[in-house]
Amino acid sequence: MEEILLKTEKLSKSFSSGGTLQHVLKNIDLELYKGSFTVIMGASGAGKSTLLYALSGMDTPSLGKITFGDEVISGLTQDRLAMFRRKHCGFVFQQIYLLDGMSVMDNVLSAGFLANKDRKGIIKRARELFSAVDIPEETQKKFPSQISGGEAQRAGIVRALINSPEILFADEPTGALNSKTGLDVLDTFTRFNEQGQSIVMVTHDMRSARRGDRVLYLKDGMVLGECNLGKYRHGDGERHKKLSFFLTEMGW
Repeated sequence: MEEILLKTEKLSKSFSSGGTLQHVLKNIDLELYKGSFTVIMGASGAGKSTLLYALSGMDTPSLGKITFGDEVISGLTQDRLAMFRRKHCGFVFQQIYLLDGMSVMDNVLSAGFLANKDRKGIIKRARELFSAVDIPEETQKKFPSQISGGEAQRAGIVRALINSPEILFADEPTGALNSKTGLDVLDTFTRFNEQGQSIVMVTHDMRSARRGDRVLYLKDGMVLGECNLGKYRHGDGERHKKLSFFLTEMGW
C-alpha cells in the first residue's frame, strides 16, 4: 500500500480582482504518495502554479485543509510555514534564482547552512549531488553568469535537494531551456525519483509530463482527470500513446 505523503481536503483558493471574487482552486481533494512523481498539467489559467504553491506552503488556501504526514500545515503562521518549507521542501522554478555574487557551490552551501548546523555533512552532500548531476568541481567554482542555462538549472536542483527534502516541487523547470539542456534536466529528475525522491512538477510540455508516474489535469481550478503511467522507462512508446489519448480526452 502506498504511503500518503501529502493530502488535501476541499482545498480552495480565491482572489479579489477589480471587486470580483475569482475562484482559482475549487474543492480539491488530492493525495500525493511517497516516492511518486506527480505531474500537474492544464491550460493557462487552470490553477496549476497556484495549486503547487498551496501544496508547498508558499501560499495559503482560502478554504480547506492540507496535511503533510501527521501535521496540518494549512493553518500555520507564515513563520511556521517558512520553517516547514525549509525542513521538508525543495523548489525548482523556470527562472533560475542563483545569486550571481556567489559561486555555484556557495549558492548551494548557503541554502544548506540555513537549515543544518552540520557544515561538514552539507559540504559532503553538495559534492555528492554535484557529481550526480555531472557538474565538475571547476564549474562549481564559477559564478552563475559564467555557466550555461542547463548547468545553472542542474545547480538549482542540487540547491533544492541539499537539505534532503521529503518532496521536491518544480514549476516549469525546463520552460526556459532548449531541447537538449531540457532533456538533461528531465534525466536528472528521473534519476532522483528512481532513488526515491518524491516530486511534484507543473508543466505544459508533454515530453516533460511523460516522466511522471501520475499526471493530473486541471481545468477551471478543479482536477478534471488523472492518468496513471507507472514508472518511466526510456523508449516506452505505449506511454506516449496513453498520455496522448488522456490529454485529448481532457481537451488539451
